[in-house]
Amino acid sequence: MSQRIVIDPVTRIEGHAKITIHLSDDGEVEDARFHVTEFRGFEKFCEGRSFREMPVITPRICGICPVSHLLASAKATDAILAVEVPPTARRLRQVMNLGQLVQSHALSFFHLSSPDFLLGFDSDPAQRNVFGLAGKFPDVARDGVRLRRFGQDLIETLGGKRIHPHWAVPGGVAAPLTAAGRDHILSGLPEALDIAERTLSYWKRTLEDRQEEARVFGNFPSLFMGMVTEDGGLEHTDGKLRFVDEKGEVVQDQIDPADYAKWIGEAGERDSYLKSPFFRPLGYPAGLYRVGPLARLNVASYCGTPKADAELAEFRQLGRGAVLSSFHYHYARLVEILYAIERIQELLEWPDILSEDVEAIAMRNRTSGVGACEAPRGTLFHDYEVAKGGLLTKVNLVIATGQNNLAMNRAVAQIAKHFIGGKGARIEEGLLNRVEAGIRAFDPCLSCSTHAFGKMPMVVELVGSEGQLLDRRTRS
Repeated sequence: MSQRIVIDPVTRIEGHAKITIHLSDDGEVEDARFHVTEFRGFEKFCEGRSFREMPVITPRICGICPVSHLLASAKATDAILAVEVPPTARRLRQVMNLGQLVQSHALSFFHLSSPDFLLGFDSDPAQRNVFGLAGKFPDVARDGVRLRRFGQDLIETLGGKRIHPHWAVPGGVAAPLTAAGRDHILSGLPEALDIAERTLSYWKRTLEDRQEEARVFGNFPSLFMGMVTEDGGLEHTDGKLRFVDEKGEVVQDQIDPADYAKWIGEAGERDSYLKSPFFRPLGYPAGLYRVGPLARLNVASYCGTPKADAELAEFRQLGRGAVLSSFHYHYARLVEILYAIERIQELLEWPDILSEDVEAIAMRNRTSGVGACEAPRGTLFHDYEVAKGGLLTKVNLVIATGQNNLAMNRAVAQIAKHFIGGKGARIEEGLLNRVEAGIRAFDPCLSCSTHAFGKMPMVVELVGSEGQLLDRRTRS
């Protein structure tokens, strides 16, 4: 008989989700689905608030990437004010965004995914975690902690605290960088650079042993989207949007993020709270595209720093056009960490980085504004509409993890068909862990991204003090 395998919860990701694998009568995988089972709804309860409050409210969406929401929100409010942000403030925002990228990528690679790589996909799940990693590979675990600490220290130096900083404001930033703060950040760069280069060297040495994962973990043609500079360079904070296809050829270029809705549509599925954005010209679901570190390296013509450009050249040897396997998100994260460290040093050595001219003051001049930046997991959009008095009437957040939703579902189906199909009753835990690992490659952040209200069935039960069912209501 046909059966369903449920992986609940998916482990070592941020947030709550499950995977269902549907088997046919003969044990072959017919389909596999990634379901996001939590709902937040930040968009709705921000309505009625002043747009100026949003850079304070929205970083609380997530404790992993609060800086991304802080900056996207601040940029949306910049647009509502219709101001030009001072050059020093723009560079300081870039520095903080890169610091967050370092700490988040380090968390994903070292703490969430390295237990699979170093302890083994089939190892004891009770030990296959960061504590087991620290026990058997203490130097690797230490590198992850130190690299993440560098990024968090940078955020704290600029923003006053490591999590949920209030530092970016409409029109700029709330406080300039001090000389002592600059020197403190610069002092941590040599160790961070050493860790990044050491980890990249290890990863490249072991790629030959990971060919099965690279072939199966979300390896399919798709579009890719990310920010680039005017001449196509890698950009994380102030770029324009570029789409490329599986051959690496540019499909659309230099799209103003304010026009994202002309190119990106949003769909919803009944079995998940996670929205499914798609490339409008191709429709839904054919308009599947990927975002994040893999996409950014695929869309960028170059990185712009010497060590990262050398690594990008090696990375591109993995594909004849774009690098298609989602397994290589891990490799791309390491290249981006290296780039971020190099770029942070360049920004901090800019002559006016200590200028106190860091905020443009203005009143509301527009009734809408879009802010965008590259979060660790991909491009993030904040889209606000306000009444004349400045109160929000509509908020739309297009989150990176949601933009990868169609790709994640295709990836889990591909992995399940390869590792689970035909196994019958002999499905071992390590095989199911590989399906989970396919999701971990995308590093989803589900607390950020669950906003598709009204799509998923809901069951509410009222239970008495002795455990008896008093009432039950369902929404189909």
